[in-house]
Amino acid sequence: MDYKKIFKSRKLRAFILGLLRFVPDKTMLKMQYKIKTGRQLNLKDPKRYTEKLQWYKLNYKNPIMHRCVDKYQVREFIKEKGLEEILVKLYAKSDSVKGLDFERLPDQFVIKTTNGGGGLNVIVCPDKTKLDRRELEEKLACKKIKSRTGGREWAYYGLEPGVIVEELLINSKNPLAGVNDYKIFCYQGKAKYIVVDVDRYVGHKRNFYDRDWNRLEYSSDCPPADCDIEKPENYEKMLQIAEKLSEDFPYVRVDLYNVEGKIYFGELTFYPWSGYVQFEPDEADFVFGKDFELKSFK
Repeated sequence: MDYKKIFKSRKLRAFILGLLRFVPDKTMLKMQYKIKTGRQLNLKDPKRYTEKLQWYKLNYKNPIMHRCVDKYQVREFIKEKGLEEILVKLYAKSDSVKGLDFERLPDQFVIKTTNGGGGLNVIVCPDKTKLDRRELEEKLACKKIKSRTGGREWAYYGLEPGVIVEELLINSKNPLAGVNDYKIFCYQGKAKYIVVDVDRYVGHKRNFYDRDWNRLEYSSDCPPADCDIEKPENYEKMLQIAEKLSEDFPYVRVDLYNVEGKIYFGELTFYPWSGYVQFEPDEADFVFGKDFELKSFK
């Protein structure tokens, strides 16, 4: 069931989820998993990647995760790992959009809330003169996440609100397309699979690869690219960075950008797609779940 077609308004969906905040996490996750995948959620002996992500939400509660999902605090985490050089340039930090001095910002930038939003609370501004600040304030309204998010993602609970403004990374070959996004699946500090998102602003496409850059004939909610995506020249360095950033956790997806040979940090994601993504073929769900070891941290 595609519930977004039934409830098209994001605000309405958020309102409904807010009304259901009293529902216990385990019950809510079972309900959502059934609605979004059409399957019963197996939490006793999960095999699928999507099932293990739901188990992860309920059972793995490492306080470091709060820092890592906060878009501002994670910068200190990156520095502590000795990887400050991969941070995107920071222009400003404020408690809200109203607190920003737009006159001091460059003509192009990216502005986002610090406490997440599933990619919806990120605004790319290629031309500051065309920016509607009132609309921006509405989209990036800063609210504290007290508890029980829509997807019941524990790592985001209690995060303080805020906004940051960062450098806009440009694809010089095709500025309108955006830069390639390399999403690296890391299990217990070992990089295993890479999801590459391309042309994010002009026909979003996605390819899947194993660690050796062999293409996997999988797809998800985005169509695959028409051709193979070239492996970055400094690919091994990207893997090293991903493994350094993931070494403290049983599982995390490390998102990196690679712009003309320069590696930049994107984000750390503990619950990719909130664990409700549909893979094609279905076997991919089991493949990605195989290395997601739960016994080691029960």
